[in-house]
Amino acid sequence: MALDPTLLAWLGLTSAALSTVGYLPYLRDIIMGRTHPQRACWLIWSILGSIAVASQISEGAMASLGFAVVQVGGTILVFVLSIACGVGRFLRGRDWVVLALAALGLVLWFTTSNAAYALAITISISLLGGALTVAKAYRDPGSETLSTWVTFWIASALATLSVGAWEPVLLAYPLYLLTLYTAIIGAITLGRLRAPEVIIPAE
Repeated sequence: MALDPTLLAWLGLTSAALSTVGYLPYLRDIIMGRTHPQRACWLIWSILGSIAVASQISEGAMASLGFAVVQVGGTILVFVLSIACGVGRFLRGRDWVVLALAALGLVLWFTTSNAAYALAITISISLLGGALTVAKAYRDPGSETLSTWVTFWIASALATLSVGAWEPVLLAYPLYLLTLYTAIIGAITLGRLRAPEVIIPAE
């Protein structure tokens, strides 16, 4: 049974609005020195997210597209701020491998005219790269803004619903983000609950 197009549009708009709102406390905390984004992670997310959005557009995403665009725009802005306010190095040897795999996805997309290849590779390596932020959130939960990740989680859930049908390619990106945000929220929560201990510096 198809969902009402008006409802899907509202779900999409709400998810995009929540994504925008979610970035505000995160950006504020970065500027105030309370949140310290992982530079390599946000750089890779910026590149891979841009590829994912391009593939979503190619595959005909509509109501869920606003959420994806806001997420990528915010990700790029966070990376720019992380240059001065973040932690960790920008690109290490393994990060170049990630970018090479992303390039392979683009080549497969170009040669086959199927954006699903680029999207699948992008999501797979981006999820692995997200482990950097998950680990940092557990090790130093005070370096992340919990309210932002909770807002993003709600936004990604709404974006998933806004697809409105069983379309694996269109569902993949919001579901990937829903999984990632769940892991980050869990890491922050567990990090806050564990006994106080010496924080291990980021690489």
